Amino acid sequence: VQLQASGGGSVQAGGSLRLSCAASGGIFVINGVDWYRQAPGTQRELVAGFTRGGSTNYADSVKGRFTISRDITKNTVYLQMNSLKPEDTAVYFCRRALGGQVYWGQGTQVTVSS
Repeated sequence: VQLQASGGGSVQAGGSLRLSCAASGGIFVINGVDWYRQAPGTQRELVAGFTRGGSTNYADSVKGRFTISRDITKNTVYLQMNSLKPEDTAVYFCRRALGGQVYWGQGTQVTVSS
């Protein structure tokens, strides 16, 4: 399984970005893919993901601003980030955790200036 994250960049507060995580290497490979982030000096934290039933869940800090979605035909999981804040600055990673196997993408930097 390989995960390729992209879409990061530098934006001003209030701006938007859309991250993409392209998955390859298996059937139904985007099942179990979610988004994490890690700011300097902090632990990696879950930002958004899917429950087993297909519902979405979000960190409290991003609820109402971020939206996770997936396109099965493209094997891609997206993270739409709106109303960005300086505290959203971090490296964003996609992760696949399924059946006891965990895979991480390489991360994409998001920088939000005030």
